Amino acid sequence: MTSLSRIAGGSTAIAAFGVICFLGGLSVAREPAPAVAVLMSTGKTVIGQPIDYPTGSPAKVTAAVITMQPGQSTGWHRHDVPLFGYMLEGEITVDYGPKHGKKVYAKGDTLMEAIGEPHYGAATSSGPASILAVFVGADDVKNTENVAAPH
Repeated sequence: MTSLSRIAGGSTAIAAFGVICFLGGLSVAREPAPAVAVLMSTGKTVIGQPIDYPTGSPAKVTAAVITMQPGQSTGWHRHDVPLFGYMLEGEITVDYGPKHGKKVYAKGDTLMEAIGEPHYGAATSSGPASILAVFVGADDVKNTENVAAPH
């Protein structure tokens, strides 16, 4: 094989490799995007408050799974930070006091919990109730604080 033949053969191989890479890149670009199921998009809590984030210290996000056995309750408490909840299983009934009443949340439900308002949750399903709770707080603000029942 002459030098010219080798150069032509090498050029053809490089061109073929470039075409393969180009076409391979196109196939990646054609793959469908991942499915996105928006669970919630809101600017208000379950009782209609605008969502305000704590300020003045570094942000702190805490995610937890809270599991309650049938009949188990949280006691009266409040959250001074925004809290997103997603019911993983079971059912809970939350009493927001005389001003806001009770709400029932079941598997698959989402909520933006009341901020600064006392409430009381109880597992009202026959099996365990679990909720994914994501607190969007700050270093110097408690996510949850026990409080007296409203009168």
